[in-house]
Amino acid sequence: MPRALENKRRQGGRAARKARRAEGLSVEMRAVRPGLPGGRYKPLSEPDVQRIHHAALELLERVGMAEVPQIVTDKALSLGCTLNDRGRLCFPAAFVEDVIDGAARNFTLYGRDPRHDIEIGEERVYYGTGGAAVKVLDLETSEHRPSTLRDLYDFARLVDRLDNVCWFTRCVIATDIEDVVDLDINTAYAIAAGTQKHVGMSFVSGETVAPVVKMFDTVLGSEGGFRKRPFCKAHISPVVSPMRYGEDAVSVMLAAIDHGMPINSIIGAQSGATAPAPLAGMLVQSLAETLAGLVLVNLFAPGYPVIFSNWPFVIDLRTGAFSGAGGETAVLNAAAAQMANHYDLPGGVSASMADSKIPDVQAGFEKGVTTLATGLAGGNMIYESAGMFASLMVASFEGFIIDDEMLNVVQRVIRGIEVNDETIGLDVIEEVVNGPGHFLGHDQTIAAMERDYVYPDLGDRDSPDAWLEAGSTDMWQRARLRVREILGEPGPAYISLEADRKIRERFNILLPVKAVRG
Repeated sequence: MPRALENKRRQGGRAARKARRAEGLSVEMRAVRPGLPGGRYKPLSEPDVQRIHHAALELLERVGMAEVPQIVTDKALSLGCTLNDRGRLCFPAAFVEDVIDGAARNFTLYGRDPRHDIEIGEERVYYGTGGAAVKVLDLETSEHRPSTLRDLYDFARLVDRLDNVCWFTRCVIATDIEDVVDLDINTAYAIAAGTQKHVGMSFVSGETVAPVVKMFDTVLGSEGGFRKRPFCKAHISPVVSPMRYGEDAVSVMLAAIDHGMPINSIIGAQSGATAPAPLAGMLVQSLAETLAGLVLVNLFAPGYPVIFSNWPFVIDLRTGAFSGAGGETAVLNAAAAQMANHYDLPGGVSASMADSKIPDVQAGFEKGVTTLATGLAGGNMIYESAGMFASLMVASFEGFIIDDEMLNVVQRVIRGIEVNDETIGLDVIEEVVNGPGHFLGHDQTIAAMERDYVYPDLGDRDSPDAWLEAGSTDMWQRARLRVREILGEPGPAYISLEADRKIRERFNILLPVKAVRG
């Protein structure tokens, strides 16, 4: 075939595929989709799992937790827990196992739009955002600068358009807001204005949960609407490693329970600093602390929807600096996912926290290794999985676009290979061997084209000459153009004019109306 004709046919095929994708394939017809089952990668053997489980139980029973709020101590003691001679609250192993048995398993994390509901549990894998970066990689200058409320809103509406990022957790702190109450209120407003996906946020204290829920009721247009479809979860860190409770997190937890808000209970021990440096010891302590967080919620609300989030972090032992990437991070978080699946609990882990400061080659391999390992291990909710750089200190708009495409490929690996009579197709092989001698254009090939294969939107598969003729751009440059295209459109107006008016009358909303309504 002449090369010009070959290139024309290749371009025509690509254009046709893009046109079909623009029309929107049904979820069932896509080569990849959120919620694919993982669990094929198990860094721990079954004896390892049992040994780590029993060691964590022994740690809770023998060493226990310190700095326990009195309300927690009183509740735990009334249920058979004890104080040791150091005054630490200790949980009997049988008590902890009873809590595990009675904990919530499969449940729904709601989006404002039901299309974005997430059914978590049973090794189903979803990727989403996380973090609390204080800097942004500026879209115009490519320099690091302090993050703002407008950045938070723009990140939310960007994620709203990304198929492989399934929820939006506040990824940056609005450093331009000094008042802590205004910070929580405006954070909630910005994420609700920017996306209809499930969202998550942290709270400065339990006192700001009620006004945020009131705002969400106004957004939904009905008193009690949030309780019926709680589309936001509260992120709490109930344990200060090593083995201490945090009082502020307890107040947020109790307020979240009171308002029917799901809880993501996050443990972030750091190996070699707040947890042992050997990976097995790190897993034991962080697992014990995650179990202590689960106990904390279930003391007050047995069976309450809580995500069992063990995020084993790593420091560079040469310098003491936090490291978001590396093989140790990948295997530790994969093992954490395996332990959550062992308990049959909806689990959360972390990945894609590149140490690189920009979307470069280093960021690519750091993100690819950790997202793939945690996904193959069956992590239910994989946080930090897009847009994060500089060990969680920086968020990047272009990074979100690039990582969304990376997650497309990662999910294709997680999906694996379906083996059946149709996909083996011995009759088709025989037909082609005895006929045209190639599979191009065969019905089987056409059917498999979208069902079995994913195609890059940003990634380049052109010949070197075609790439040069097209401007020889790299992925970072192409992602920047895509971000500008999305953010250049009017705001999605996910909050009605009437609801917006009521919210602004009641709260000190700092994001201008023009910003959210174009």
